[in-house]
Parts: sequence; structure tokens; C-alpha cells
Amino acid sequence: MERGKVLVRLNAFLSMCGIASRRKADQLILEGRVKVNGITVREFGWRIDPQKDVVEVDGKPVKPQRYRYIALYKPCCYLTALGKSQDGKKTIQELIKDIPERLYPAGRLDYNAEGLLILTNDGQLANRIMHPRYKLPKTYQVLVKGKVSAKTLESMKRGAYLEDGFAKPVSVRILRYEKDNTLLEIVFTEGRKHIVKRFTAHFGHKVLKLKRTAIGPIKLGKLSPGKWRELSKEEVIALKKAVKMLN
Repeated sequence: MERGKVLVRLNAFLSMCGIASRRKADQLILEGRVKVNGITVREFGWRIDPQKDVVEVDGKPVKPQRYRYIALYKPCCYLTALGKSQDGKKTIQELIKDIPERLYPAGRLDYNAEGLLILTNDGQLANRIMHPRYKLPKTYQVLVKGKVSAKTLESMKRGAYLEDGFAKPVSVRILRYEKDNTLLEIVFTEGRKHIVKRFTAHFGHKVLKLKRTAIGPIKLGKLSPGKWRELSKEEVIALKKAVKMLN
């Protein structure tokens, strides 16, 4: 490979161009509708040089969209999904329908959870945000049932064995007590399914409300539920540095 040359998978390139999701792009390739430099490609995993190779779908050249980076406040009772849900539940697609580019969520939030989502068409950055290798911290405010004692808090800081392995937060602290319940701030660098809920439940405290307030250096801030904003250039640089895309 030439020095400095970056190859990307063909299905990822088609996704970057807004043609289809990676899975649907694989179907287009299988159907023989995709050409690279005039040659029909039917192989999964084919890699291209976006700077030199000419890619066509159904005979029309395609190019990547400009990258966009969005911070979205997902409200409670929305699915982290694009398009319409089969059971009629609302999805975040309804909240970003005025954005012309095809953006994808870099991570998920449960249906009943709320807070920060990052959406982008920068596939490399999205993958690094989600990949546990890069240990990007995610910060949550969690209202749990009951009063968390100082002893329990110390146990939480040491971590716990869940059914799928050991889980230890980067940090956990009590923000305040709300009547007979406790508002915690918990930071995890991993995204195992329902990890926050399962972690607090292990200590006898059921989650009543969960909100993600930060993903790495990106803060939810004063964003209102259901609203989105563009990440600033400085925020994008800070996020890329956090996942080792920049020095």
C-alpha cells in the first residue's frame, strides 16, 4: 500500500455517500448494481481508494456527502432508530427529518432513557465512539429508587460482577437526594446493554430515570429535549482527539 493511502470498504463508502446503510449497500453489491472503475463488483469486503477510484450505482457516479456532526437531545419514549418502527413507536428520525444528509447515531439510548446522542455520516468517527477499545467516557445522571448509603457508594466505586462480566464505573457520586430517592452521576467507558440499569440494580437500587449528559468532551448543555445542534469545529477536533483519530 502506498504511504498515506487510505482504503475504505465499499459498503462503508456507499453509506458515506448517503446511498444506503451498510447492510443495504451489501445487497446492492450482491445484485451487481455497483461498479468500481467500470467493473462490476460482487465481493463483500472490497476496498477502494476514495481519492482515486470511481464508484457508480446503477450507472450513476456517487461521491461522499460532506461530513456533519450533530448533537441531539433524545427525549424519553423515542427509539434510537431511523425510519419508522414496526410497532408504531416514535423514532429519532422524526427529530432530524429536516437534515438532508443520511446521518447515523454513534451509539444508542434505551427507549425510556433520554439525553445526548451524537449523529454523523463520518463512519470512522462513529465506529471509534462506539468501540470499547477507545474507552470514551459516557456520563449519566441517574435517579434511583431509595437512598444510596455512603457504604453502598463505596461498593459501587469498586465495581461489581454482572451476569456478563465485571463492571466498574470511571466514577460515581451522589448529586443529591430527592425525597426517598437518589440522583447519581455515573461515568462508564463501556456500552454493554443496560449496563447502568443493571449496575445500580445489583446494589438494590432500581433506575427511575436516566439521562446521558456527556459523551467524551461533548456536553448536552442547555439543549432542549427533541432539539439538535451542529457540533462546533473545536468540539469535533476534541472528539477526534479523544478517540485517537488526531494527536
